[in-house]
Amino acid sequence: MNESMLCTKTHEYLLEQNGIYEIGITDYAIQQLGDIVFVELPEVGTEFEKNEAFATIESVKAASEIYMPISGKVVEINEQIVNSPELLNDETFEEKWFIKIESSADQVEFADLLDYSDYKEEIE
Repeated sequence: MNESMLCTKTHEYLLEQNGIYEIGITDYAIQQLGDIVFVELPEVGTEFEKNEAFATIESVKAASEIYMPISGKVVEINEQIVNSPELLNDETFEEKWFIKIESSADQVEFADLLDYSDYKEEIE
């Protein structure tokens, strides 16, 4: 995982690159879920508020909703994991992000996000 990532206490991550935010779930969350068999993502253009569910993920153990770490508009979805959700279980697969968004979130929305190092301490 990338040290410049921000994480939520519900195991989503946020990574900013050139003004676009990549959102997914942490490796820890993937390990906890077990074998992932289904991922449902929103359509490009959909807007979400912070803490709103934007995706559903199902594993052999359970179904979980994935929540927005900040508000924003979906500009890209990861079709690879929709078509082959088992790729999320593959440690060598790099493209584990779910969606990419544009956001004009203010600092208040970022206030409760954890640095990756703090997140790692939280889950240990």
